[in-house]
Amino acid sequence: MEGSISVYGFWVIISTLLHIVAFTGVCLHALQRRRNASATILWIFVAWSFPLIGPLLYLSFGIDRVPNKGLRKKAANQLMMDRRRTHHKDASSFVAWHYGFSSNYAEIKNEFSQRLNRSLNSLNTEHPLLDGNAIQPLCGGDEAYPLMIEAIRSATKHIHLQSFIIYRDATGRQFLDELRKKADEGVEVRLLFDRFGSTHAYLSGMFRKYRRIPNFHVCGWTQANPLKRQFQINLRNHRKNLIVDGHIAFFGGVNISGENTSGNDRKAIRDYHFKVEGPLVHELQLSFLRDWFFMTAEPIDQLLNEIHFPKILSTGHARARLIDSGPSDPRGLASETFFNTITLACRQILIVTPYFVPTNEIIQALRSAAHRGVDVRLVLPEKNNHHYAGMASKALYEELLTSGVRIYERNPPFIHAKALVADDSIALVGTANLDVRSLELNYETTVLIEDDNAIGKLKQMIHEDMDESKEILLNTWIKRPAGQKLAENLCALMTPVL
Repeated sequence: MEGSISVYGFWVIISTLLHIVAFTGVCLHALQRRRNASATILWIFVAWSFPLIGPLLYLSFGIDRVPNKGLRKKAANQLMMDRRRTHHKDASSFVAWHYGFSSNYAEIKNEFSQRLNRSLNSLNTEHPLLDGNAIQPLCGGDEAYPLMIEAIRSATKHIHLQSFIIYRDATGRQFLDELRKKADEGVEVRLLFDRFGSTHAYLSGMFRKYRRIPNFHVCGWTQANPLKRQFQINLRNHRKNLIVDGHIAFFGGVNISGENTSGNDRKAIRDYHFKVEGPLVHELQLSFLRDWFFMTAEPIDQLLNEIHFPKILSTGHARARLIDSGPSDPRGLASETFFNTITLACRQILIVTPYFVPTNEIIQALRSAAHRGVDVRLVLPEKNNHHYAGMASKALYEELLTSGVRIYERNPPFIHAKALVADDSIALVGTANLDVRSLELNYETTVLIEDDNAIGKLKQMIHEDMDESKEILLNTWIKRPAGQKLAENLCALMTPVL
C-alpha cells in the first residue's frame, strides 16, 4: 500500500513539474512580443487551466508564432517579384505584361475611388488598379461550376487550380477527372489545395493517384511539420482561384464541393464567385504562382514566362485591383482596406459575410459610418456552420444596432458569400471573411471592383439575400434570454484564440 502511494505521489510530482515547466514556457514565449493583450491573457489562462492540452493548443494555434513563418512567405514573394521586374526590364518574357493597363487616376471622376486607391497605392504597391477587365458575378456552384468546367475543357496550354476545400465527393472527383483528361492531352496542370481545409480528401488518399499522372502536378499547402518543430496549423491558404491559359480566371468564395450545388431536395450553399477576363487574370496568375513557388520551389523561370502570361487585350470596362493579404504582409493590408473603404463611404455600405468577428477598429468604423448617416447593412447567416463563430457575432449585435447599423440574418441554406459594396461604386469581393482569422492569419485574395454592371448584379444578389432574411430589431434583441447573452459573450471572449 505504501509503495503504491509513493509511486502515485511520484507521478503527481512529475506531472506537476511538467505542467509548471510547460506553463512557464508558454508565458515566456507569449510575452516576447507586444500584441493583443486579451489574446495573451487568454493563452496564459488556457495553458494553466488545461495541463498538457493547453500548451499543445498554444503550439498549434498561438498567433504569436505567425510572424516568423510569414516572413518566409514574404521572402519567397519578394524573390519572385524581383525576378518579374528583371524580366520586364529585359523585355524577355514580359513584353505582354499588363503594366499598360494601369489606371490613370487623373481620369477617374469618382472622388471615393481616387481617395481609396490613393491609400491603397502605398499599402499595395505591387498591384495597381487595372483597366480593361470584364467581370461576371456568379451565384454559387450552380452558376460557377459549369463555366469553370467549360474553361478547363477549353484549355490548350495550362490550368492552375487552387482551392481551400476540395471535398471527397462526386464534385471533387469530377474536377480532378477533368484535370486528368487535360493532363493526358498534354496540358500542364497544377493543383494547389489546403491540407487543413481538404483534410478528408487528403487523408483518404484521393489526390494520390493523380500525382502519378504526367503533366499533373499536385501540392498540398501546409506550414505545419512536427519533424521541423513546426506545430502551427494557422496560416491556412484560403484562396480559391482558377486560371486557364492565362486568358480566363475565376475567383471568389466557392470551394470544390457538392454542397455548393442544388438537387434532390438539397439547396446549395449560398456563395458568390466571379469570372474575369482582362489584365486581372495576370494578377491572379501571379498570385497562384507565388504560392506554388513557395510550396514547391519550382524554378522561377519555369513559372514566369510568356506561356503563363500571354498578351492581354482589353476585354471590358471594369477597373479591378488585386489585394492579396496574409501573415506575410505585416501592414494589415486586408484590415486597412476594409477600414478605409468603410470610413470613406458616404451613402451606403452593404456587407455579406458568414463569419463576423472583425477587429475593434472595423467595428468602430461601422458604428461611426451609421452615426454620420450612412445606410449600413450586414447580411449574416441565421444558422452558422461554426456555432461558436455565430455566437461570437451575435455578441456584437447590440452595440451595432444601437448605432443604427441594420442586421439581417439569412434563412438557410448557409450563406458563405463575402462581399462589401460601398456607395454603389466600389466592391470588395473574394475569400476574406470579416473575422480575425481572415484579416490576420489566413492567406486571402480580395479584389476591388469598380464597374457599374458587375456591382449592379452584385447588389441584386445581396438584395435577394436580404429578401430571404429576417431583420434583427433592437427592441426585440435586447429581450433575448440571459443564458443566450452569457453564451454569446463567452464565445466572443474566446475569439482571440480560435
